[in-house]
Amino acid sequence: MKDTSKHQGRRNQLANVLEAKGIIDENVLNAIRKIPRHLFIDSSFEDHAYQDKAFPIAADQTISMPYTVAFQSQTLEIKPEDKVLEIGTGSGYQTAVLLELKAEVYSIERQKELFKRTSLFLPKLGYKPKKFIFGDGYKGFREKAPFDKIIVTAGAPFVPNPLLSQLKIGGKLLIPVGDKTQIMTLFIRKSPKEFEKHELGDFAFVPMLEEKN
Repeated sequence: MKDTSKHQGRRNQLANVLEAKGIIDENVLNAIRKIPRHLFIDSSFEDHAYQDKAFPIAADQTISMPYTVAFQSQTLEIKPEDKVLEIGTGSGYQTAVLLELKAEVYSIERQKELFKRTSLFLPKLGYKPKKFIFGDGYKGFREKAPFDKIIVTAGAPFVPNPLLSQLKIGGKLLIPVGDKTQIMTLFIRKSPKEFEKHELGDFAFVPMLEEKN
């Protein structure tokens, strides 16, 4: 669990790369500068931890590109005390960014191995969501709905209705929709039955799994 000034220097460089790619939210950039991403991936990849790349983690999943994490965080305009549902805890890196943005985070992971690992690991770094949930992200988390923001960190072949229904009026759902490549799609809830939809370009994610491990 070593975090050195060399690591910090690399994080500062990464933040500069993301800024050049259009990340302008200073709070998001500060989160990137602060969170020791090298601790979230296998130590054999440590030299690559601060490149803008995705990397494999346990259970055939990946840790998203820093740009993707920053883009999703910036697009959702996370504010302190926002109640945020994260679908796909994964390595916990995106979770840590949300927590650095002072959100109240509920995070769902359906891979048992990842759920166990990340729910033990994140608190060791001082990152404590309101709740880690082992379960099916397609169903959301009705007990704590409605949410200000919902972020999906895996590619979904369709938009699950429970996620739309668990948004507050004025709330935002950001989800990558599609099979092989995904279109990052933002839904803003305008009324109980009306949603505004924005398509924000192509991204590549691992698939979001439903009812299977």
